Amino acid sequence: MNKMKQDGRNRKDILIGSDVEIVQKHDQRRGNLTDGIVKRILTKSANHPHGIKVQLESGEVGRVKNIITE
Repeated sequence: MNKMKQDGRNRKDILIGSDVEIVQKHDQRRGNLTDGIVKRILTKSANHPHGIKVQLESGEVGRVKNIITE
């Protein structure tokens, strides 16, 4: 099982229930990533240069850096 990563700048690539890695506002300088499952997609535009903003099932909010796919 080889996991692949896809960047999170296009809204069409992110679905509710997607496994993603996000960077939260307070982690932007350090680049720490938080992984989780998408609960809500918060960005309305089709794409965003810094990543689509989402809320995870854990309640954390951040911009998607990677979409984890099988």
